[in-house]
Amino acid sequence: MMNPKQVDPKLLEILVCPLTKAPLVYDAEKQELISHQAGYAFPIRDGIPIMLVDEARKID
Repeated sequence: MMNPKQVDPKLLEILVCPLTKAPLVYDAEKQELISHQAGYAFPIRDGIPIMLVDEARKID
């Protein structure tokens, strides 16, 4: 069974930013998917990416 802190690499390959459709960067330490183009970090909880802008953290 997968560690809940890990995200399936195949999932990371197909996920894109919900706003820009641009590729995301996985930050394993912070458990976030970063959209540099949109300026958001989407949280990953229990291995599940939360791809909602309302749940995302604004980044510089």
